[in-house]
Amino acid sequence: MTSPQRIGVYPGSFDPITSGHTDIIVRGTRQLDRLVVAVALHTGKDPLFSHEERIAMVQAEVAALKGDLAAAVEVVGFDTLLIDLVRAQQARCILRGLRAVSDFEFEFQMAAMNARLAPEVETVFLMASERQQFISARFVKEIARLGGDVSSFVSPRVLARLRARFAR
Repeated sequence: MTSPQRIGVYPGSFDPITSGHTDIIVRGTRQLDRLVVAVALHTGKDPLFSHEERIAMVQAEVAALKGDLAAAVEVVGFDTLLIDLVRAQQARCILRGLRAVSDFEFEFQMAAMNARLAPEVETVFLMASERQQFISARFVKEIARLGGDVSSFVSPRVLARLRARFAR
């Protein structure tokens, strides 16, 4: 008898995807058989990139992963309740990254709410790697908008998109 696949969903807005996000994706694939990276529409936010652009950026970053990692990752867009997506993907866990203590309160509340909505789904937290702890997409966008160098925070592919977006 084969054991069921361990499937997880890593949701986010990925506006843009950073090296911190990619680190969580890579580390998540070590724990799961299949990881669904779910790019949220987030109509309440004012994203820099469209939903389609963000999905394409995440797909490009996943395609660039070494070895068999890319085969274990699927990228999807969603505009539904996260728990509905998790169930549709037959996942049993939600993967979240934590950078600092300041992330914990919000993530804890979200995990508790998701547990109430779907007790069969676990939220699993991965601490950001030491080199990634201070990276946030919000800071990356702001630095790029003001002409700063964000090349150490994003891949060359994402850097090119940011430069094109902020070209004056």
